Amino acid sequence: MADDPLSLTFAALADPTRRAILARLAEGAATVKELSEPFAMSGPAVSKHLRVLERAGLITRGRDAQWRPCALDATPLREVSEWAEAFRHFWEPSYRRLDAYLRHMKETE
Repeated sequence: MADDPLSLTFAALADPTRRAILARLAEGAATVKELSEPFAMSGPAVSKHLRVLERAGLITRGRDAQWRPCALDATPLREVSEWAEAFRHFWEPSYRRLDAYLRHMKETE
């Protein structure tokens, strides 16, 4: 696997469990135990996912007494957004056609 930041971010986002963890962390910091609750997997399995997210720079881990809460760091997602923006001209016409079609459907109701 490449070690450039964009590749690390895409690799981390490729897994649905990691995306779900990021979605949860968007609501606020959480412990490994809290993050593992919605999944049918052990704490150590969730910890492996967290290491991938941490390596990609998508989460940070703090220290609060004996707990190590995880928090979202969305900074790497900006680079993903900027990369995807270069392709906007490919999908923008489709959205315009969809908007026109939906307006037409609404007018004919």
